[in-house]
Amino acid sequence: MSPFVIAVLVSLGIGYFCGNFLSGFLLGKRAHVDLRKEGSGNIGTTNALRILGPRAALITLILDVLKSMIAVAVIHLIYGGNPLYAKELIHVLALLAAFGAVMGHDYPIYMRFQGGKGAATSLGLILACFPQTFPLIAIVFFAAVIKTRFVSLGSMLAAFIFFVQVLVLGSTGHLMFYQNQLSWAYLVSGLVLLFILIRHRSNIKRLLAGEENPISLHKKE
Repeated sequence: MSPFVIAVLVSLGIGYFCGNFLSGFLLGKRAHVDLRKEGSGNIGTTNALRILGPRAALITLILDVLKSMIAVAVIHLIYGGNPLYAKELIHVLALLAAFGAVMGHDYPIYMRFQGGKGAATSLGLILACFPQTFPLIAIVFFAAVIKTRFVSLGSMLAAFIFFVQVLVLGSTGHLMFYQNQLSWAYLVSGLVLLFILIRHRSNIKRLLAGEENPISLHKKE
């Protein structure tokens, strides 16, 4: 097995380990609430807001975003000083670590692979690896949520805009990746979009049926 393949597996593994820290679930347990059995049944920010209130939702959001960024930081610590990876491949390994965190959040091993929907953890990936795409993503997300009050719709639109931006910026040479690494950027950004859509299947069905739950800033009584 080549050193690069080993580094890829290590990066994905570290990211997956970070992603298994499910902050919404743990905060709910601290409040004697199982988010999987309340509201939408999701352990992410939106359901935490509905069930636990704004403070818990904000903490959940921050911690879920940080998971990807911590995974990236760990990879830089491990491989950043290695001349084999320092110049070219470190960005690929960091990206894979961030994506590993998304997978760990969506499919945590100790919860029988039933985790969150990955929007916040994907945001951490974006901030760490594609920061230049964030402004437009934020505009699209907040515009959609303010207009419709559907966080799920905002998340899916944001993921689509992210993927499109990566394709455009990559083709014009405005990403941190070398030309021969762009396929990694395209692949992972496409997988982020795919995972968001897969994890929001139930939301898509409710949106099409006109039954999706709008967001509220008030804790459920």
